[in-house]
Amino acid sequence: MTFKYILDTGPLVALLSADDDYHDWSKYQFSQLSPPVLTCQAVLTETCFLISQNPIGYRLLFSLLKKGLIITNFEIQAYLEEIDTLIHKYSNVPMSFADACLVQLSALYSQAQILTLDSDFFIYRGPKGMPLPVIHPHTHPL
Repeated sequence: MTFKYILDTGPLVALLSADDDYHDWSKYQFSQLSPPVLTCQAVLTETCFLISQNPIGYRLLFSLLKKGLIITNFEIQAYLEEIDTLIHKYSNVPMSFADACLVQLSALYSQAQILTLDSDFFIYRGPKGMPLPVIHPHTHPL
């Protein structure tokens, strides 16, 4: 399967939280995407933690997952060496486990753009040192 978009925690939390500063930006970006949007289990874990006091956000998240609009298609075990290498390479940033998974997903799906609020994705590099394709409020303002 081909994916056009890889989803980070920030825009997902913002979409699910009407009071988030980036809610309108995230809502607009999601309206422009063609599903399914790819993410990883680490992003879902971070998201669930951050929306733990938001039952409406939880219901919306699980609705998006059940409908297949957001999917996880990444076996972490198969890429432990790559993830470990990335985390050590960017230890000065530092790189989170979720970010490392998303950078690895970007290497696997090189045509996919990463939807993120995290400016660290401007620092991270893909294969051959190329910048990652990022959709971010600085590159895609409302």
